[in-house]
Amino acid sequence: MLKRCVDVVVALVAIVILSPLFLLVLIITALSSGGAILYSQERIGYKGKPFMMYKFVSMYPDAEKNGPALWVKGDKRQTKWGVFMRKRRFDELPQLWNILKGDMSFVGSTRPERKYYIDQLVKIAPEYTNLLSIKPGLVSIGIVEYGYASSVAEMKERMQYDLAYLKNPSPFKDLRIIAKGMWKVLMGKGK
Repeated sequence: MLKRCVDVVVALVAIVILSPLFLLVLIITALSSGGAILYSQERIGYKGKPFMMYKFVSMYPDAEKNGPALWVKGDKRQTKWGVFMRKRRFDELPQLWNILKGDMSFVGSTRPERKYYIDQLVKIAPEYTNLLSIKPGLVSIGIVEYGYASSVAEMKERMQYDLAYLKNPSPFKDLRIIAKGMWKVLMGKGK
């Protein structure tokens, strides 16, 4: 319950403080993407419940015309602005709304993933389902330490960090994860 209260308060404060950045990102995204600003995508959350996750548009409209595809380094599906935005994680800002709604937490067991990839991952790593025992996060230890996964095999590697988090979650660990995540964002590091 305390974690939920902290999530709500911090998300509200972040929305207020970051509102100028929201506006700037919104305008540049609209200009660079041909008008589309936000997109929503079904992700799997706490206890396997699906929810709609929101992001600023960072890719061209037909990015998944051939079906679900993970981001890869140098991905040609990204707009020029999308490349910069993803590096700084600006595309994730609308997920503050997901936190307010209760679909996500600031720090979670993992990042929310699509069912398409979870189904593949569970076939080779059934323990992934343990990560659904708490809410997914805007950030997780796997994202901070490993980064984005470009394949199901990489998801399995990253999952090891997230499973370790589940063994002993704590507010202090969450603060370290947030601090390290913010440092990577500010430095434009990480994949």
